[in-house]
Amino acid sequence: MTADHLSTDVVVVGAGPVGLMLAGELAHGGVDVVLVEKRHAPNTESRASTLHARTMEILDSRALLPEFGDPPNEPRGHFGGLPLDLTLPTSHPGQWKVPQTRTEVILQEWALSLGATLKCKHEVTALKDTGHGVEAEATGPDGTLLRLHCRYLIACDGEDSTVRRLTGAPFPGQDAARELLRADVAGIDIPARRFERLETGLAIAARRPDGVTRVMVHEFGSTAQHRPGGDVSFEEITAVWKRVTGEDISSGTPLWANAFGDASRQLTHYRHGRILFAGDAAHQQMPIGGQALNLGVQDAFNLGWKLALVVRGKAPHTLLDTYHSERHETGRRVLANIRAQALMLLGPPQVGPLRALLGELTALDDVRRHLAGMISGLDVRYDVGGPAHPLLGARLPCTELRLRERTVTTARLVRSGGGVLLDLTARGSGPPAPAEGWADRVTEVAAQPTPGSALYGTERVLVRPDGHVAWAGSGTDGLTEALTRWFGPPR
Repeated sequence: MTADHLSTDVVVVGAGPVGLMLAGELAHGGVDVVLVEKRHAPNTESRASTLHARTMEILDSRALLPEFGDPPNEPRGHFGGLPLDLTLPTSHPGQWKVPQTRTEVILQEWALSLGATLKCKHEVTALKDTGHGVEAEATGPDGTLLRLHCRYLIACDGEDSTVRRLTGAPFPGQDAARELLRADVAGIDIPARRFERLETGLAIAARRPDGVTRVMVHEFGSTAQHRPGGDVSFEEITAVWKRVTGEDISSGTPLWANAFGDASRQLTHYRHGRILFAGDAAHQQMPIGGQALNLGVQDAFNLGWKLALVVRGKAPHTLLDTYHSERHETGRRVLANIRAQALMLLGPPQVGPLRALLGELTALDDVRRHLAGMISGLDVRYDVGGPAHPLLGARLPCTELRLRERTVTTARLVRSGGGVLLDLTARGSGPPAPAEGWADRVTEVAAQPTPGSALYGTERVLVRPDGHVAWAGSGTDGLTEALTRWFGPPR
């Protein structure tokens, strides 16, 4: 068999939202990247439809939000089916309803416009980490073979990851015990149901502006079935729906149907040498409240700039270890809250007292803010080391800054894809900041914060390309160390 050969800096396996986000970030950072996708055509199944506040901030920091138009915004989400106000200090509070198909189209156009290459109809069948790079093989249309040579390979190929199987990466956790059946159905007219726990099961029904109704149903006491690819017949869904609600939806036309369980698994390590994992390839969870897609996109945003610096020779490969340490802990917390929510949603009637108690607790603002921060991704704080400061490790607060004759948002500061050293001393006349050796990776910006903002009173802030604060203080103590840790040695 003849084979085509392709060499590149990075191969990303999987062209869903996570893979596309990562490919765009890498291309934005000056890296040659090839996306390998086994599908023959773009996805037409809109599995995930919720973008949370932190993801919206990320899209804003890459100037992508205008492409999304004016999607519906809902300030109220839920925790385990209990209503929860998600409003927190951010430029995009609440949750935003965008079909996954639309998200993928926008991210694909962005990645390709920056120079990424997309190879559809190619399925990875073999790979090897040589220590100096990764060699992979992918079967293309009509059985053609594509041999790929790259410096790093990133698996973004979902919960049934082929790359994970080929590498044998440990993926401990729990198999699904319960499941939800769901379908998008045209031609039915049923009452809206928001996480309605009835006598025999849970029912959810939401009608979209185009008249299609998404239904989801779980029958109490039922167990998860082995369903390769989540396949489920519409007949099974209509039967369960009728037993739980008494309504007959069999006359409708199913546009899409699938089942998903409450399996909970996480890779022991997100990095295996020159092979890394992101999104559902790294962690499997029940997609409750839209957290799965958002968690994966945020994985990609954390990894992209780090890998770009390493590939370009600006930072040592050990920087990639911080991707695992930061995102594995974030993923662990998200999986834990999703397991709790799954029990609240799908558990038997005996969970009723627990639901009632939590309903009382969410009326307390501290509890509400804690849960809302967890679900939205706004509460993520990384252990970045350095002198203690209230901003350290957290995302840069959303606020406006005065730069000479214009006002900009903090999201705009990292649009270049590099780091930013903010001088907030009003006149930009404080002690010289030792950042000259990193001028090719970090931009120094003199700005005035708004009085009363979270930045007011701090003299300098070092911001990573993903918007998280790597160092903050009034002098320069620890700044050189922070610059070296996150951006490599000076020129």
